[in-house]
Amino acid sequence: MPLFIILAVLEFAEKKPSFFTGLFLGLQSKVPPSRTNAITNPILCGKREKPMIRKAETLAMAVLLVAVYCSLALGQATPPTILTIDVENVVQYISDVADVPRLATDPSVTTAVSGRNFREFQVLGDIVAVNGQPAKGMFSFSARQLALAMAPNAGQGIADVVRGNTNIQTFEIQRADGTPIGSIMASGLGAGTAPPGSPLALAQGNNAIFGGTGAFLGARGQAGRAPTPQDIPDRVASMSEDPANRRRNGGGRERFVLTVIPMTRPEIANTPSGPAVTHSSDFALVTASRPAAAGEVLSLFATGLGPTLPGVDPGRPFPANPTADVNSPVEVTVNGRPAEVLAAISYPGAVDGYQVNFRVPPDTVRGTATIQVTAAWIAGPGVTIAIQ
Repeated sequence: MPLFIILAVLEFAEKKPSFFTGLFLGLQSKVPPSRTNAITNPILCGKREKPMIRKAETLAMAVLLVAVYCSLALGQATPPTILTIDVENVVQYISDVADVPRLATDPSVTTAVSGRNFREFQVLGDIVAVNGQPAKGMFSFSARQLALAMAPNAGQGIADVVRGNTNIQTFEIQRADGTPIGSIMASGLGAGTAPPGSPLALAQGNNAIFGGTGAFLGARGQAGRAPTPQDIPDRVASMSEDPANRRRNGGGRERFVLTVIPMTRPEIANTPSGPAVTHSSDFALVTASRPAAAGEVLSLFATGLGPTLPGVDPGRPFPANPTADVNSPVEVTVNGRPAEVLAAISYPGAVDGYQVNFRVPPDTVRGTATIQVTAAWIAGPGVTIAIQ
């Protein structure tokens, strides 16, 4: 932290000690609301005696707050999540029609006139799986051919790299039942080698994720293709072909690998007594003195699970009646094994607080277990609880 900020904090602390007292107390209570005192200490409803803070204590508190600020800033980096997206019925519609009234009118299977460099084309496909789980959605890839080579043939561009197109692509992802989850947008260069630092499965494409919507709001990262033995080449068609028949006429199969750095990720809250994981029977914290049991239903309290149904305006608290369900698919694992998720709801009155009820797998062994929550395939850090 710059020195001038520290000095400004110290000066303000001396003039306004009550401000730092309130802020300090607020930092101590940064855990989601709970139904009982066993989860977190509630803010006192009665009058609070105004504290008397001497100059030395003010200085110490200010320095402590600076340290807290620095640790919070350092902890804000969110690790990447790898999404593997499978797309089927992929068709490339080549811009080979000058007569606009003919666009998208031919009900039959068409073949495109061989194009040259700099031609435009539009790719459409159906998202069928994310990280191996059934999903729905739409894949759009708007591009202009940009054939580049170090030893080009006639009509190709000469460059120090090998690429095939420049593009803008969108992955609009839904649950298997059609519930919208969110979209991820990327742009860059198609074909050629993947950039350094890419997942090992990524074989081609150099595209930056520049944003997202819904559960992926504010996402960034990189994306490309990962060829598999199950790939089917895209069907190439004329833009005169009616895209309403795309699924009936068939198309290719592709796999994309996205390295997504989300704006936020799911995190199980921590209390002074440990992770905010409770016994659902009385909402007492799971502790070493009162461990969870295999097969027991537990409740965890977390942040970062994303939008809800019904939705609320950004920054507004969640409703109490009716409670809002988490919109994205939510998973809980215990020691890396999936647990049955019974409910995932927003916490009434909270802006970014959620409650997830889950059943510990019946065959979970005694000892220490790691609990991890995932929303929209974005995993949070694990916490440990005791299992008897």
